[in-house]
Amino acid sequence: MNAHDIVTNYYNAFNRRDWQAMLNMLTDDVQHDSNQGATYHGKDHFTQFLRHMEDCYEETLTELVVMVDPTGKRAGSEFVVNGTYKKTDGDLPAANGQAYVLPAGSFMELTDEGLISRVTTYYNLPLWESLVTGED
Repeated sequence: MNAHDIVTNYYNAFNRRDWQAMLNMLTDDVQHDSNQGATYHGKDHFTQFLRHMEDCYEETLTELVVMVDPTGKRAGSEFVVNGTYKKTDGDLPAANGQAYVLPAGSFMELTDEGLISRVTTYYNLPLWESLVTGED
């Protein structure tokens, strides 16, 4: 399977909420660069991250475009996050089922074995906050 297919399958698993399939595509020491946050390592952290996301958000990604470098070791993607904010997440605005549509992107590194060793995701947090609070 090539890098394009691996990344596409990863996001298809996300849309199915098949967290185990996503985890199976990662290295044990996966690097996760969270949006506007810290860098974490390991599947244990990523598992906790997925549980937290499932608790607070329900999201589906659309308009997925995957781009791969000539080596097949790095991939970038852009997509639209179609979500519902289900439960207040930390010190973010209060949740009450608000819907949002937000552009986002990610970068990934892949190993020779076809596993994802880094996931870095970016989106505009102030824009997301304005979408869920209704403020411009």
